Amino acid sequence: MEVNVPTTNGYLADKFGKYAPEADKHAGTPTRSFPIEIKDAPSQTQTFALWLIDYDAVPVSGFPWIHWTAANIPAGTTVIPENASHDGSLSMIQGHNSTAGRIVGNTDPLTVTGYVGPQPPNADHAYTLTVFALDSALTLADGYWLSELRHAMAGHVLAECTVDLWSRR
Repeated sequence: MEVNVPTTNGYLADKFGKYAPEADKHAGTPTRSFPIEIKDAPSQTQTFALWLIDYDAVPVSGFPWIHWTAANIPAGTTVIPENASHDGSLSMIQGHNSTAGRIVGNTDPLTVTGYVGPQPPNADHAYTLTVFALDSALTLADGYWLSELRHAMAGHVLAECTVDLWSRR
């Protein structure tokens, strides 16, 4: 399986992160998700799942920062469109990101679930996108946590592909 995201020299376009125009933010938080192309998924794929995690956040926050989790993306999907996390253009269920956790305590329904873009505070960060081809739909509801997604996927992963996407400080 292959996953492609448009970048310039490995960096996401500004509109997907910290330097997004106000039209692509909600309450100062970037919310326009980037497009993802999926190729050569196994023929037995029933759904896709993904997560976007900033492991470079550990020195800043003390833990990897979850920017996006999504599951039950239909098997025939070859492109997850730009802004699909928030515009409803693609059927999927989405989990909480790190802003919903107790440390941040965000309660805004438009930013606690789904994509929130990179905002590296200390240096350029690599954001790790992993897309999974699964042999079934998962029994999760919107607002699940990453740990629930991991457990639900256990024994159902047919293939996975990981790509690091950079965002500038």
